[in-house]
Amino acid sequence: MDCMRRRTTTALATSLALLAAASQGALAQTTASATGTSNEAIVLDTVTLDGAKKAEPAGRAETVLTKRVTRAELDAAQVDDFDDVSRLDPAINFSEGSRSFNIRGLDRSRVLTTIDGVRVPWLEDGARGLVGGSASFDFDTLSGLDIVKGANSSVFGGGALGGVVALRTLDPEDLLPGDKRFGGLSRAGYDSKDRSWSVDQALAARFGDTYSLVQAGFRRGNEIENQGVIGGFGAPRTDKDPLDYDRTSLLAKINQHVEGGHVFGLTAESFDRDEDTNEFTALTTTYVPGSVTRDETNKRQRLSFEYDYAPEETNDRIRAAHAVVYWQNQEIDNDFNAIRRTRPIGDYRRLTERGEETFGLSGSALAGFQTGAIDHGVSFGGEAFMSQATQASSGRDSCPPPPYPPAFFNCNFLHSNQSDMPDVDGTTLGLFVEDEMAFLENRFRLTPGVRFDWYEQEPQATEGYTRNPTYRGLPASSSDSALSPKLRAEYDLAPEITVFGQWAQAFRAPTANELYLTYGGPGTYLRIGDPDLKPETSDGFEAGVKFGTPELNGSVNAFYNTYENFIDDVAVTPASVGLSPGVYPLGITQIVNRANVEIYGFEATANVAHPSGWHGFATFGGYVGRDTDTDVHLNTIPAVKARLGVGYATDVYGADVIFTAAAARDEVENDFAATPSYNLVDLTAWWAPTEVKGLKVKGGVYNLFDEIYYDGLDIPDSTSLAKPYFTEPGRSFKATLTYQF
Repeated sequence: MDCMRRRTTTALATSLALLAAASQGALAQTTASATGTSNEAIVLDTVTLDGAKKAEPAGRAETVLTKRVTRAELDAAQVDDFDDVSRLDPAINFSEGSRSFNIRGLDRSRVLTTIDGVRVPWLEDGARGLVGGSASFDFDTLSGLDIVKGANSSVFGGGALGGVVALRTLDPEDLLPGDKRFGGLSRAGYDSKDRSWSVDQALAARFGDTYSLVQAGFRRGNEIENQGVIGGFGAPRTDKDPLDYDRTSLLAKINQHVEGGHVFGLTAESFDRDEDTNEFTALTTTYVPGSVTRDETNKRQRLSFEYDYAPEETNDRIRAAHAVVYWQNQEIDNDFNAIRRTRPIGDYRRLTERGEETFGLSGSALAGFQTGAIDHGVSFGGEAFMSQATQASSGRDSCPPPPYPPAFFNCNFLHSNQSDMPDVDGTTLGLFVEDEMAFLENRFRLTPGVRFDWYEQEPQATEGYTRNPTYRGLPASSSDSALSPKLRAEYDLAPEITVFGQWAQAFRAPTANELYLTYGGPGTYLRIGDPDLKPETSDGFEAGVKFGTPELNGSVNAFYNTYENFIDDVAVTPASVGLSPGVYPLGITQIVNRANVEIYGFEATANVAHPSGWHGFATFGGYVGRDTDTDVHLNTIPAVKARLGVGYATDVYGADVIFTAAAARDEVENDFAATPSYNLVDLTAWWAPTEVKGLKVKGGVYNLFDEIYYDGLDIPDSTSLAKPYFTEPGRSFKATLTYQF
């Protein structure tokens, strides 16, 4: 991993140098004025931007099943961290336990996250509790995001069983409307729930038809406070463990506009979050109280080259095109340090590392033509990428060399200086096509589509893997393919009212650790993957109505999804995995295709605005999910929740009051995961003085009445800690200042 760090650091430095060199070289270029068009303008705070924009990737534009969130909506809801995303839509949440997005009750690798069209995979080590990776971005770098709900791999490919979170970073054109040559966006914020403060600065410049942007952000904070009141050490503690973190982000872009609607772009991005925890809740029978610390890092770097095409002439057969070639590297690390009271006594350290490096390309296009009275909008494209997954554990302790004498029997459980899986080289290929056919003067639209995906995972021998005490040779490679069709129908009852229905299939390929995990030791236990795992698959059905005018808009929809070959871990016999009885007396667990699952639910949203300045909104989301083989309900299903907001706004100031009501969550796998109902009240207000154009100050008080409550998605499946440790923050205050110039 150290070598990978050096390689990625060098690559990022080189990419930034190339970006700067390209900026200087672009000064000498003169082409026709930039005339790229946009499907919609980006809104940043109080300013509506209409500068030259890049084309949207074909097949990924907003549909009736997409929730499009603008920068203005992120700012209005004060969404600047992952815990805030539930304010955007009833279908989306964030799970602190898995550190992943949750859409309609599915999380981890079952929700696909992309940033500028590049996959950001969720990572885990499979045995030591190391998870994360998909949350490796800064909300301040975003111009907006799309929430694609439901099981649908027909465009995005593998991993979209629960849905897709498609992130879009800021472009220089967003800050340079019209003939503007230089612009910027400054932010500063404070959040009392983790006593964090943040600053972010974006600068954009235009030289002829060359647009460039540099953005940097920093945030420093502490643990997210709960409402536990018991301090001290060990499992009885309910006050949060002390934690501090630093988060830095860097973004640099150059976009060259060329006559004819072409845009060539270069992007370099870096994200780094480092958090240090004093684990006062660690077992006092095993560790000296106060000696346990944990340093966790989450890093991601990306370099990408983009091409976008938005024709200047509306009668062009090709209406839009997009392509990206990219390199990306992700790392998550967990460095655990303590002083042990039991053998091996003394200084103890375990460093667990998980990484994934990816090279890939993707592209799409939208073509338009007519056959008789039918208008066709055909989107087609594909992606191909190669990846390398790595995992390693290292450390130190006072264990003697194996085999261990009886006095040091515990050392059999403390695996270190090894890899729990081989390095895994992956290759993925996907191709899709869909045709939106418009009938009856575009009142009725029928969109069939299909995507083909193929993947292969090849394990590679490493020194760390061969040192694994359970090593039995290199496992076999894994390969499979999937065909994901869909059919969507839409009918406009009126210009402002659309009814729709969709059937779509989705799949998720097994991850490297699900295929090749090998963790344990003879005389103790064993946890293993399975190279013969099948992909998870799903069928999704959805129907609803969407309506919209400037004064009133919203949607009502219901869905039903079934999932097959859910990947889970179960206890197995030694004979079933080719092992002799007695080698692992504490049991063998294997990752297998086991469960059939169903998830269904109902969602409704409404927004109303009156010319006098009064406005309001209401949202509702209710979901049910269970394993149909065992009739056990899933712990990943959020509570039924409704939100209601009422406010008043002028051009200068505004205020809102938001009510949240959540039902009890009692249909879960165990009593510990059950949560009572709760009610919250939030207050927000903003001020944009006319004397300083582009300045906006916003503040909010959240959980005004200091309600003690739980978010079921933040409660782990198993823990030795008391339940009050997992209470959510009490009353908190957040303030943000934004200045766009």
